Amino acid sequence: MDGVPRIPEQQALGESAALRFGVLGPVRAWLGDEPLAMGSPQQRALLAALLLREGRTATASELIDALWGDDPPPRALAAVRTYASRLRKVLSTGVLVSESGGYAVRVGNPRSLDLVAAQDLATEAEKAKSSADLYGARRLLNEALALWDGEPLAGVPGPYADTQRARLEEWRLQLLESRLDMDLEQGCHAEAVSELTALTAAYPLRERLRELLMLALYRSGRQAEALAVYADTRRLLADELGVDPRPGLKDLQQRILQADPGLAEPSAPVADPTPAPVRPAQLPATVPDFTGRASFVAELGEVLASAEGRVMAVSALAGIGGVGKTTLAVHVAHQARTSFPDGQLYADLQGAGQRAAEPETVLGSFLRALGTPDSSIPDSLEERAALYRSVLDGRRVLVLLDNAKDAAQVRPLLPGTDGCAALVTSRMRMVDLAGAHLVDLDVMSPDEALSLFTKIVGEERVAAEREAALDVVAACGFLPLAIRIAASRLAARRTWTVSVLARKLADERRRLDELQAGDLAVKATFELGYGQLEPAQARAFRLLGLADGPDISLAAAAAVLNLPLEDAEDVLESLVDTSLLESAAPGRYRYHDLVRLYARACAERDEQPPSERGAAMSRLLDFYLATAAGVYAIERPGDRLVDHLQPTGYPGLRFGDRHQAQDWLYSEAACLLACIRQFTGSETLLHAIDLLWAAVDLTESGANSKEYEAVALALRDAARSRQDRRVEGRASVVLAYTQQLSGRFAEADDAAREALQLTEGQSDPLARCWASNLLGITAFFRGRHSDAERHLEQALANFRSCEDLAGEASVLCNLSRIHLATGRPRSAVALAQRGVETYEALGHALKGANGRYALGMALTENGLCAKAADQLHEALKVFRESRQRLWEGMTLLRLAEVDLAARRPAQASTNAEAALTALRGIGGEWRRGNVLTVLGRALSGIGQRGRAHVCWQEALAIYEALESSEAEIVRALLTPATAA
Repeated sequence: MDGVPRIPEQQALGESAALRFGVLGPVRAWLGDEPLAMGSPQQRALLAALLLREGRTATASELIDALWGDDPPPRALAAVRTYASRLRKVLSTGVLVSESGGYAVRVGNPRSLDLVAAQDLATEAEKAKSSADLYGARRLLNEALALWDGEPLAGVPGPYADTQRARLEEWRLQLLESRLDMDLEQGCHAEAVSELTALTAAYPLRERLRELLMLALYRSGRQAEALAVYADTRRLLADELGVDPRPGLKDLQQRILQADPGLAEPSAPVADPTPAPVRPAQLPATVPDFTGRASFVAELGEVLASAEGRVMAVSALAGIGGVGKTTLAVHVAHQARTSFPDGQLYADLQGAGQRAAEPETVLGSFLRALGTPDSSIPDSLEERAALYRSVLDGRRVLVLLDNAKDAAQVRPLLPGTDGCAALVTSRMRMVDLAGAHLVDLDVMSPDEALSLFTKIVGEERVAAEREAALDVVAACGFLPLAIRIAASRLAARRTWTVSVLARKLADERRRLDELQAGDLAVKATFELGYGQLEPAQARAFRLLGLADGPDISLAAAAAVLNLPLEDAEDVLESLVDTSLLESAAPGRYRYHDLVRLYARACAERDEQPPSERGAAMSRLLDFYLATAAGVYAIERPGDRLVDHLQPTGYPGLRFGDRHQAQDWLYSEAACLLACIRQFTGSETLLHAIDLLWAAVDLTESGANSKEYEAVALALRDAARSRQDRRVEGRASVVLAYTQQLSGRFAEADDAAREALQLTEGQSDPLARCWASNLLGITAFFRGRHSDAERHLEQALANFRSCEDLAGEASVLCNLSRIHLATGRPRSAVALAQRGVETYEALGHALKGANGRYALGMALTENGLCAKAADQLHEALKVFRESRQRLWEGMTLLRLAEVDLAARRPAQASTNAEAALTALRGIGGEWRRGNVLTVLGRALSGIGQRGRAHVCWQEALAIYEALESSEAEIVRALLTPATAA
């Protein structure tokens, strides 16, 4: 950051307070927001020389040298005076002054010159970095770099401008290298690769950029590419300068070859506070009436207080459900917050349920809370755990892991660094969690139980009936959850006495249950609260427990209960008051996992008539189907699928626009898929498969692809066992669609063929349309172009017979791809254009983007690169708005192909790198091979041939494993003749 002229504070003049100047680009001036005319290039050269004069007066001879050097014109002095006079007329009074036979510019605020503002920001960034505030330093450097607007002093002639231009450009690169260095220190290596690739193309001999690129690639798991960068650099330096790489670059190469552990993690991983806070505070609220457990509070507090100076402090609380593990852990965690100033993380691991939380999912949530951008979060559990530990290194963070299944689930979630601590609750004793401080939490003592009961019911009522109160807490088995339920009901009924409640609990059957071990004891405590519910509350409690899923929305609950929204909310909130239901968020509710099991047992035992259980779940399925069909219709106007779905007996939600509709679909994804899974053994398979079909956006987005496919498989298998060809056919269509999106074309082809066979002779024309279209797509991807065209022509006829214009448009765009592949580029454009026009006529934004994607490819092949880029950028905007990450990545790939066709390899490499990032974990290996092939072409175009070969070798391995025809193309790229 040294070597750039500093401009000292100058005398302020009120008249020039609103005047601003720019030299980090074209030489410009503004009065407020109004640009001023600065005249000819020589006139601007004079202004630049004065602005960069460090506040000093420039003599006439100095200005002549600055403008013309050793070859001034005969009337140079007169020209300087003329330029100065013209500038004085444009600028405010007193800005350009004459003194001592020369000129000076006087500005009111030194930062009114963009160069001074950039210098000040760079100085502040250095201070922030010295204080270990890397995020602040990065932000300040980005602000400084944003002040550049192209080439400094652009278009300004003269030797002085040439010298200053070179210095300012060098300084910009130094700032950029400093910021990129901090990017890598903070673990942002994935994002840095794309930018560094473009920079090394623009400045191929700048070794520091090459070094940063090697490190970014290595930390992104691309070791071979990192080493290829070194080989490319060594060859380039030898060819251009006849020198070897500098020692720092050689040392980095050796460390990469040796897999030096010191390179694997950032040296100072500090989480960026955007988009999530740097200091998470995720602890649930502590209960205001926490009672007793003094010895446990003290014991756990001591363990947490010892976290500083230890590798890790871990305490694991075990006990039966309802014993108060979570309440105690949350209370202790809140008391210890001051010892963990860098934040507190919390996760419910759902260990007592059927589907415990996956550690990689929890790690993803933690990393986001710690400020890690989604694009930097790796896919595998091991990589996420390593990044998590890196982000926590040097921090003091408390992690509360609630409701753990076992030690294997917990281990990847432990911080493992000095100063951090973890609190774990579980129904299982974590004897195999190495180094953990184990705490077995038993029921409350009689005094503690009575104290808790008194705090909830009130001192006056309990004091009058102390013996009855002791009977109540004894009947509750001294379990905190049972005591809280019983006391809450009594507190809500002012006409009851404590003795009334005690008599209700004197039933021997309940007492025997209470003496049982494990879950039966918990069940007895739930029975206490359930027995005191009003009939409407009890019905809601039973029926809502039937639904799977992590929680349930108010609207879905209203469907289950067949109640108006307001009435359903009143009932649900009253259940929250009894502690039998939790409010997960505004408008969302959930059961404790054990309470849900108990609610289902009550439904089986008490719900009359028994058919109401099935009716309640049918209403939920109808609600989801009707709403998902509405979302589909908004997303795909004119698409006839909604006309071929089963009619519903319960209405769904209505949305104002497609963004609201998308928000609902993605927020309800887990609940919706869980509901479908519940119906795999029922008589309503057709409604279930229709819901899955209508929610197809969930698999296109990539966010829920695995669970979506698993549910589709379950439905297909259930249909087979029931010999339901209609459902099996539709399930096969959905499976084929999902599998081709994930790049498993052989499986997709099989599923599409099954779907076509199953729909033969069935009155299910739309499923047959989709099956034909999918057969054409999979045949195309497998290189069987004639088969593909035949299937697509049949699909086109099928969609026309169904009067499905959106389906026709889809097939036309797919046929465009066939025509491109078989050497018919002009007809490919025409087909894609027809598809786009059809989508536009229907108002079909999302699928219209797919049409523009196909049209962009066809235009590229026809050499119309500018038009192709316009179409693809329009598509990219829609895909991003619609959260279609798969199509976002593929569109970035096609933009990279446009760049290559337009001979912009540096921009192509940027788009291809972005495509790799977007497609991480989705789209399948075949699409990854496509991106790597294009990235290799782009890298070769900017002279990074070694790295290009690494990309092609990886692509070749992918294609060979898939037995794909693209392998031949990549082999040709890898031959010396082609590479040359």
